[in-house]
Amino acid sequence: MTEPFAGKIEMDIRDSEPDWTPFEPPKAPEGSPNVIYITLDDVGFSALSGYGGPIATPNIDRIADDGVRYTQFHTTALCSPTRSCLLTGRNHTRNSMACITEAAVGFPTASGTIPPENGMLSEILGELGWNTYMVGKWHLCPTDEMNLASTRRNWPSGRGFERWYGFLGAETSQWYPELVYDNHAVDQPSLPEDGYHFSVDITDKAIEFVRDAKAVAPEKPFFLYYSPGACHAPHHAPKEWIDKFKGQFDMGYEEMREQTLARQKEMGIVPEDTVLPPINPIGTSETRQGPDGQPFSPVDVTRPWDSLSPEEQQLFARMAEVYAGFLAHADHQIGRLLDFLEFIGERDNTLIMLVSDNGASGEGGPDGSVNEMMFMNGIPDDIDANLAMIDELGGPKTYNHYPNGWAMAFNTPFKMWKRYEFEGGTADPCIVSWPAGMEARGELRTQYHHAIDLVPTVLDALGVTAPSSIKGTTQSHFDGVSMRYSFDDESAAGERTTQFYSMLGSRGIWHDGWKAVTTHPTISGWGNFNDDEWELYHTDVDRSEVNNLADEHPDKLRELIGIWFAEAGANQAFPLDDRSALEILTTPRPQLTPPRDRYVYFPDCAEVPESQAVSIRNRSFAMAALVDIPGPGAEGVLCAQGSRFGGHSLYVKDNRLHYVNSFVGMFEQKIASTVDLPTGTNLILSAAFEKTGEDPPGVASGTLSLFHGDEKVGEGDIKLQPGNYMIAGEGLCVGRDSGHPVTDDYSGSSPWKFTGGTIHRVAVDVSGEPYLDLEREAEARFSHQ
Repeated sequence: MTEPFAGKIEMDIRDSEPDWTPFEPPKAPEGSPNVIYITLDDVGFSALSGYGGPIATPNIDRIADDGVRYTQFHTTALCSPTRSCLLTGRNHTRNSMACITEAAVGFPTASGTIPPENGMLSEILGELGWNTYMVGKWHLCPTDEMNLASTRRNWPSGRGFERWYGFLGAETSQWYPELVYDNHAVDQPSLPEDGYHFSVDITDKAIEFVRDAKAVAPEKPFFLYYSPGACHAPHHAPKEWIDKFKGQFDMGYEEMREQTLARQKEMGIVPEDTVLPPINPIGTSETRQGPDGQPFSPVDVTRPWDSLSPEEQQLFARMAEVYAGFLAHADHQIGRLLDFLEFIGERDNTLIMLVSDNGASGEGGPDGSVNEMMFMNGIPDDIDANLAMIDELGGPKTYNHYPNGWAMAFNTPFKMWKRYEFEGGTADPCIVSWPAGMEARGELRTQYHHAIDLVPTVLDALGVTAPSSIKGTTQSHFDGVSMRYSFDDESAAGERTTQFYSMLGSRGIWHDGWKAVTTHPTISGWGNFNDDEWELYHTDVDRSEVNNLADEHPDKLRELIGIWFAEAGANQAFPLDDRSALEILTTPRPQLTPPRDRYVYFPDCAEVPESQAVSIRNRSFAMAALVDIPGPGAEGVLCAQGSRFGGHSLYVKDNRLHYVNSFVGMFEQKIASTVDLPTGTNLILSAAFEKTGEDPPGVASGTLSLFHGDEKVGEGDIKLQPGNYMIAGEGLCVGRDSGHPVTDDYSGSSPWKFTGGTIHRVAVDVSGEPYLDLEREAEARFSHQ
């Protein structure tokens, strides 16, 4: 009870007086506005037309026309960390989000779990009488809790959202997303060939959530966290949206930077004297190496446009068209949401805050990718293979990402991109609109602000105070300051004086218009942080960080470096981690249950996330299905894990047992039985891999054999990919291959369920025992269960 009981209690109810106040649900102050966060993904500073970008976003412009655009808004340079700031008002390392949740390292700075003393806006507003909804990308949950056996404490439903629909991890296919609805996994409502796309789906759900509540309590305000996958890789969009941009990027990314900068100057987005930095501002593989001779990462090198062949230019331009189509399609869905708000009469009294979570992404490397999982497995893309897929880009057969030259261009006029604490990684759009609560229309604001400032701004605009305790936990202090003072006063002095940055080895500090930043390459493995070079910029007059003043103002540089260390200490930013993406993502992390030698799975169960499923990386394994097959005609999937972009599957086709392993989507390794399936009960159909070596290190090679019972019926040489099949999503399932299939070789249609027989269970053994010993043990175990 929030209020003490003020009635009268006697023995007889006739002599007593009730008081409902302590028992009533909280009510927001009358006339309180709705709040909508629109959080775009990897969009960068200058993709949107409202920031001088080349991609027309008329619906986002509608929001800007009814409000203000901030030109010095900043983020952390990465997804989970920024999202934690947006929802808590605290710095990312205080939120234990030094990196993405999949890269948690078991320290207070980076556990992947936001502490309960850092309450979220959803928890605050829910306790004050707002309905709370979330749709889209969450990415604020540790990997060991992304499963149906785990606590929901860090799911949206555990952090104050009454209803939610989306995905838990870093990314997902926009055609075959890994969907969760409230507290359980669900299949997508339709398939790509029927018109399905994730952005459309979550917009439908957002409208549904609001409509459902307004039908009951039309006066009750809501907080909606609308977080589309756009424009994080994979860049997936309907072909008709991609084709709208045909030819618009043929000039190349360097010329596009020039055109964008000219528009930005004309619009007043940046000062007139802003100049562009070089396209390789911190070095290349030829010009720089680490303190111990380590190579400069080729992923962070940009190829000059005029050095590309005509075929490469055609491919790179098409990759930009796909990205543009993805963003324009997302903008259209935002328009649907705005239209709905106008239709129900709620637009004017809705505070909308639209941001991107970090700069445009350079993960595509110098050549781009048709399968981003190659980067995550430490494998360089092959330009010829990418060229062969040009007509498939943006569709279900690609998991694509553009080359980093476009990242630099979509971050104009800044240097570098996502992951880096230069402005290219941290400077992002921020649009605020509240027609009923602010007078400004279509104006710019130059005050320096950060993602941590949004929560205090919302509370200030709503005229409410955050509770001192949430769910019994005393709350910590905010790091953010309110931006409300600047809504209608463009000349107001900025109220933020200092902001610290740290991400994957890159470090920065902004203080009173000056910025110190290191040139340390991220995910480089260079270490030796005390030997880092720090650069100094007067960003009040040098927005694009091109005039390094470190030699001219050594005292100022020392002052800022000292402030960085003080802020890092106060924000629990240590230890620093600059290891490679493969090293970070394959770091051992907690699992709900300890790793074991044998895993048993069952049909008709929810997909098991990869982080909690058996791992066959770099080891021998055996996969055995216990089945009944009464007669010929059985077909379908026995067990599948991953997708076409990396995964493996044991299945039946044409009355034969088959196994396929997709090596990071680069090629399929297929083995088929030479004899027909047996019939009967308690049959064991299996595949066993015997590792014989590693080439290169970490990539297991060996022989995969197929068995009917203890009879070998097929074999072939394969190799296993070194890293995860996916960053998030596409787990393991029995009796079907849900989501994106591992192979197109299946018979039938999605989800390629096993028919013509019964699967009792599938066991996967990674003990390394010889197959025949395993077979006898499995048969004995199965017979007693």
